[in-house]
Amino acid sequence: MDDRAFGSLEEFLNRVPALSGSIAHGVNDEGLWWLKFSIDSHHGLAWHTVQELGHVLNYLSLEERLPTRFYPVSPPPYLNGGPDECLSWVIENTDPEFRPGHCAKWLEARMPNPVEDLNQWPSE
Repeated sequence: MDDRAFGSLEEFLNRVPALSGSIAHGVNDEGLWWLKFSIDSHHGLAWHTVQELGHVLNYLSLEERLPTRFYPVSPPPYLNGGPDECLSWVIENTDPEFRPGHCAKWLEARMPNPVEDLNQWPSE
């Protein structure tokens, strides 16, 4: 899988208001891919973003789960600093047939639409 396979998913995630910084991605020897990114913990939609991504990627329904996982990762905080500096979020898949573009379509269909429009998100 080359870098172009990640294009639509990265483009979608870059439109999510609370995401910040760059997005890293990769593929293992079994054809399973992952993305790693940061969510600005001070953004007003940070926890809404975590909730939206967690819902679609981890627990869409009991009968219809995507072959994906969404979770936080961090190096040792005592060596590197707090969540503003070191906390990242990962999306990884568990089925090589489920491509990053498929993931982008699922997210776009189920998250606020258009995702970059702050008025489409819940207000605090």
